[in-house]
Amino acid sequence: MPASASAFVREGMRLGARAVRLGLDQLYPPTCLACQAPTERSDVLCAVCFVDLRPISAPLCPRLGLPFHTDPGEGALSAEAIADPPPFERARAAVLYSDVAGALVSMLKYGDRPEVAEFCARLMADSGREFWSERPVLVPVPLHPLRQFQRRYNQSAELTRALSALTGTAHVPGLLRRSRRTRQQVGLSRDARQRNVSGAFAPHRDLLAKLAGRPVVLVDDVYTTGATLKSATRALKRAGADTVNVLTFARVVSDAEIPI
Repeated sequence: MPASASAFVREGMRLGARAVRLGLDQLYPPTCLACQAPTERSDVLCAVCFVDLRPISAPLCPRLGLPFHTDPGEGALSAEAIADPPPFERARAAVLYSDVAGALVSMLKYGDRPEVAEFCARLMADSGREFWSERPVLVPVPLHPLRQFQRRYNQSAELTRALSALTGTAHVPGLLRRSRRTRQQVGLSRDARQRNVSGAFAPHRDLLAKLAGRPVVLVDDVYTTGATLKSATRALKRAGADTVNVLTFARVVSDAEIPI
C-alpha cells in the first residue's frame, strides 16, 4: 500500500474511533470515578475529589515510604522502620488513604469496577519510578481462588496489568499463590492481621528460578499494617528472591504521622 494511502487509512481509523467515543459520551455522559459528578472524560476524578487525594512525596522514609513532617536528612529511617524492620527492601504508595482514595479502592475491590485500576496505576507508576530502571517483575498479591471467583477478578492483578502496560515492566501473576483461605483483614487488629496471613502464601519456585535474581515488586491496593505484604515477601524470600519491593495505591497513615 502506498504511504499516502496508508496514512489515509490511519487517519480514517482515528476519526472513526473518535466518533465512537463521542457517540458513547452522548449515550453515557462521563462522570467522576469517585462521586459521579460530570467530567470531560470517563476515567478521571472531578476537581473536588482530586483535591482530596494527597500524594506521598519526599521527604519520606526510604524503607517504609512513610511521609516525614520535616526532612531529617538523607538515609534517615522512620521510627517504625527502626523498631520493626520489614522483610522487604522498600515500600512506596501513591497517595495517603482518604475518603476519596477509600472510595476508589472500594469500587475496585468490591464494586466490580476493574477499570478504576487504570486511574490508580497512573499515580502508582510515578510513585514507583525508582523501581523501573532495575528491570523488576511485577507480582500481584494473590487472592484465594474461591474469593477471586466470588469477586470475579483480583484487584491487585488489575493494578499489576495496568502498571505493566504503563511502564513496560514484565508481570508474572502466577509467581505467588494463596496456599490457604484467610479471613478478610478489615476490622482485625495488627496482631490478628499478622496471624491471619502467616504462612498464607506459596511461591512458584520454578518461575522464581527463571527470574535469575531480578527484583520483585509486590503490587496491592492498600498498605494498612503491612501484614499481608510482609507475609508475601517472606514467602518469596524463603524461595530464593533476593530483592522484594512493595508498591500500593494508598497508604494508611495515622493522624500523628500525616505531615501538615
